[in-house]
Amino acid sequence: MTAAPPVAIEEIEAAARRIAGRMLRTPLVLSSALGERCGVPVGLKLEHYQTTGSFKLRGATNAVLSLSHDERARGVVAASTGNHGRALAHAAKAQGSVATICMSQLVPENKVSEIRRLGADVRIVGKSQDEAQAEVERLVAQRGLVMVPPFDHPAVVAGQGTLGLEIVEQMPDVATVLVPLSGGGLAAGVAAAVKARKPTARVIGITMERGAAMKASLEAGKPVLVEEYASLADSLGGGIGLDNHVTFRMCRELLDDIVLLSEAEIAAGMRHAYAQEREVVEGAGAVGIAAILTGKIEIDGPIAVILSGRNVDMGLHQRVMNGQDDPFDKEAAA
Repeated sequence: MTAAPPVAIEEIEAAARRIAGRMLRTPLVLSSALGERCGVPVGLKLEHYQTTGSFKLRGATNAVLSLSHDERARGVVAASTGNHGRALAHAAKAQGSVATICMSQLVPENKVSEIRRLGADVRIVGKSQDEAQAEVERLVAQRGLVMVPPFDHPAVVAGQGTLGLEIVEQMPDVATVLVPLSGGGLAAGVAAAVKARKPTARVIGITMERGAAMKASLEAGKPVLVEEYASLADSLGGGIGLDNHVTFRMCRELLDDIVLLSEAEIAAGMRHAYAQEREVVEGAGAVGIAAILTGKIEIDGPIAVILSGRNVDMGLHQRVMNGQDDPFDKEAAA
């Protein structure tokens, strides 16, 4: 007998009710340029319009609202590559709580400064998400803060899954959903929601070649450590946690495929979003578009593409728009 999934559709539906009115129900619009390329309708789920600039507000808000009054009073803490930290700082502040956000030195300064602006206590620790997570665990043990992980937490996954509910409601005939993949909170939640409502739909995780932690872990059959690198898709960096309890299993059971992208392919996705769709998105938010442009997606019906975030350094965005494919390649940037 198959064990029940860590996060069921009922929990995602409950999350949708809990967070209703606290954030945007983001639009899904058809892309004529991508539709012509694919020969099927391609809908762009504009989640980068969300209040904090990314989908992360859904999971963070659901998690904070699920805490007791005492837990919120103690304060919340998390490791983040930027967007979860911004979302948690916003959600905590809205409920009268205080967030402490631990980040590595790889997190772009524009994301760090925005988290500080929202009143969070920011800690910059080490050169990896794993080192930032170690600081989180120290603060939980020593100061009694309540950890709200960026992805491996049922309430966070359920909150992200509300995005999947909206996709099926807005595009009932969707055949394939392209979702950015990092630690798996978004991919797991969206896949659980989509497949519960439309079992025939495929859900494909899209990530970068540099440090694809979930891909490496699924191939190994267990969570593994990966080296982190600077990437245009910086929000997709970091490991999945060696003691992963939720997202590894859900991604293993629910994702139909994982597609890897080079930095040049991600850059092309960002350029298409700007030039053709008139949308400014960060590298992680452009990976679905990039995957379509590469021809790596099998087309068997209408496609929904999640544009997950817009929190890009605008100087970096300008360099990419001007043709730079890999700003983090020192030789190419010279």
